[in-house]
Amino acid sequence: MPSSKSRENLPFEPRQKKKKPLKQPPLPRKTTEAATTKERQSSAIPDVVSKRMIRRMALFSGIPTALGMSSFFIFYWIVSHDWVKIPTYVVLAVSLGLFGLGVLGLSFGIFSTSWDEERTGSWLGIEEIKVNFARTTEAWKEARKAAKEAKGN
Repeated sequence: MPSSKSRENLPFEPRQKKKKPLKQPPLPRKTTEAATTKERQSSAIPDVVSKRMIRRMALFSGIPTALGMSSFFIFYWIVSHDWVKIPTYVVLAVSLGLFGLGVLGLSFGIFSTSWDEERTGSWLGIEEIKVNFARTTEAWKEARKAAKEAKGN
């Protein structure tokens, strides 16, 4: 068996072995146990709200996604019985549109849910979308501001 130095390297192999720098252990936090527990509780989504979100996401995403998957079979059935000649781009556009609605349904399900534990919100959730989207954009602005301040220090 030839030594490893005499054989040629494969195209994806590095030319020479570089040693990786050792990772330094993370610095210990200077917070108390009560503070970290409080942070975890304030950042976690309450169970009632998460179940509400899951129901809405299943409804607003599941129906269009199921229709998108079944559209292939429906179009095949129509074409195989020679009822209508359907171009392939129509099949692609319809199924892609339904899958796209399914993806949008995920976001709609989250934002249209009432994030208050005591309030269930309306059926369609238009009022909740306005409130929740405003909360989200405000949180993004605060995070961006905090990142700029941390970068400046």
